[in-house]
Amino acid sequence: MAAEGRQPVMGILVTDAVINRPPGDVGNPATYPFPVLYQRVPSASLERIIEKEDPQLLPSILDAARELVRKGAAAITSTCGFMILYQSELARVLPVPVFLSSLLQLPFIRTALGSEDRIGIITAHALHLTPRHLRLAGLQDMEAVKIVGLEDRPAFREAIFAGRGVLDYPAVQEEVLEAARELIRGEHRVKALLLECSNLPPYAAAIQQETGLPVFDFNTMIHQVYRALRQDPYPLYPPRQRNSE
Repeated sequence: MAAEGRQPVMGILVTDAVINRPPGDVGNPATYPFPVLYQRVPSASLERIIEKEDPQLLPSILDAARELVRKGAAAITSTCGFMILYQSELARVLPVPVFLSSLLQLPFIRTALGSEDRIGIITAHALHLTPRHLRLAGLQDMEAVKIVGLEDRPAFREAIFAGRGVLDYPAVQEEVLEAARELIRGEHRVKALLLECSNLPPYAAAIQQETGLPVFDFNTMIHQVYRALRQDPYPLYPPRQRNSE
């Protein structure tokens, strides 16, 4: 809990990966109009989190989260949606709210849509985004989602998985837009999109312009939690309107 009059600080666990992070990326502090703290998790590679689902990472992730809390973080998030694997354990033991994955928004989106509507998910790796991950996020109806991955798209793979920190922004954006088109092509029931990957929010506005759909991502979640942590008072009375001359 932040002291009165002080802005709460958002704590962000960072994967052990070499990635170019433009504004909008969760790993870029310029993304936020409020203070953030970063803590890298040693050896928490994308391979170990996404492909291996490595339970041996939990102690390192927990230590890094505790360090963020020690430094004053009022809540804990991460830079990888696949960290949903560690959500329940961190939430159980930490004294602050924990929301490690943008996937945690799935139950909210599902409830907000009609019973026959679907959620389109764009993920870093569709092969490894399994029903287990979705259930850990609180989604019960697996038929409510349609998933498209970016793992085989060359510009995205180079930017995120190659480990060289090379980002061709226009090329990645076009690949992400094509994934969005694929989600809605011939599928009239997709009524909202969710971006699993923390590297995708820089392209959210372009996706929305392309599809006309609500787009949820890490940052819609982070801003919601921050607003819950920092409620500002409303004026008791509206400002007096000046008479026109």
